[in-house]
Amino acid sequence: MASRRSRGDGGLYWSEDRQRWIAELTIGYRPNGKRITRKASGKTKTEAKAALDRLVERKKEGTATAVRGLTVEKAVRDWLRHGLNGRTAATVEKLTILAETHIVPSLGARLLLDPKQSKELTADDVDAWLEEKAEVLATRTLQDLRSILRRAINRAAKRTKGIRNAVLLGDELPVGRDGRPSKSLTFAQAVAVLAAAEAEDSTYGDYTVVSLLTGARTEEARPLAWPEVDLVGKLEAAPPIPPHVNVWRSVRAGGDTKTKKSRRSLALPGRAVEALERQKLRQKHQRESAGDRWQELGIVFASDVGTQLDAANVRRGFRRILKLAGLEPKNWTPRELRHSFVSLLSDSGLTIEEISRLVGQSDTKVTELVYRHQLRPVIQNGSKAMDAIFSSPLP
Repeated sequence: MASRRSRGDGGLYWSEDRQRWIAELTIGYRPNGKRITRKASGKTKTEAKAALDRLVERKKEGTATAVRGLTVEKAVRDWLRHGLNGRTAATVEKLTILAETHIVPSLGARLLLDPKQSKELTADDVDAWLEEKAEVLATRTLQDLRSILRRAINRAAKRTKGIRNAVLLGDELPVGRDGRPSKSLTFAQAVAVLAAAEAEDSTYGDYTVVSLLTGARTEEARPLAWPEVDLVGKLEAAPPIPPHVNVWRSVRAGGDTKTKKSRRSLALPGRAVEALERQKLRQKHQRESAGDRWQELGIVFASDVGTQLDAANVRRGFRRILKLAGLEPKNWTPRELRHSFVSLLSDSGLTIEEISRLVGQSDTKVTELVYRHQLRPVIQNGSKAMDAIFSSPLP
């Protein structure tokens, strides 16, 4: 009499529908108590038994979960769904778009663990994929893509034994295309943009004026709150405190500025003070018009109902102003207002050390490559220079 198989070694049964012997093995249980099984089959009982023995061996090796195939697509989407806790919505959206656009279509069907190894993701697959992407994407984007794939496979490997991270076995990251270099407005272009922004008489117009004349990062200007704005100052104090804004937070996770040295107080040029005064009056009318729909968050450059503007809102508004100024909107981004601020100050004779302090860079090397923390006294040089630069009447 044949001996009964041990508990956990699975079982065999005949399927009338398929006219085959079926091997079935329980490899675990779901949270609701339902069994997780793997199956194989054979024309004869002997073939099915051999298939069952292979299932048992894979279970012991920890690879039975891959019998039906854990794909790159599933691993990446699982990481996007569960591996980004604490990240901002913008970060999640960015990584999802990158994954769905560049990883899933190219590598999604590859298995992370294939007993036959014919469809398993290899280091050569990853290298070839990155080399192909390097022809059309910037190096920074390639870094993000490789990071997404590496982290997704790492997460899958913690749950399934036997998975090797092909990303870690690959060659060095290829050099991608150069990203679009940032540029600066010329003096004539800056004059035109300021005139168009003031003439439009909108939240986006005044946002543009303040950003260009103070050099605040776009992620610093969007969450700027009224308690951080002083439009009067204390000129009788010793030393005098001019009208200024405190750049103490940003839209980054946790509300912190890019670095601790980015926290700074900046004196406001006259035209920036006028822009903020217009915005305060405009917001009063918006609050009255919105009524119960208004959300009092204290945001300076808010939407029609008081909420914070997102990057897409600002980009659209800024491009509308550029069009009014006679510039090609698609050639510019809001962050280039900050680059223009640096360039205009440099042209006016301000030292690199002073500019570094104004833009909140840690040292002059960063300012020189990309375009000091001081809260008191208020940094005035920038406002004085901007008042001097744009003091002549507009044509």
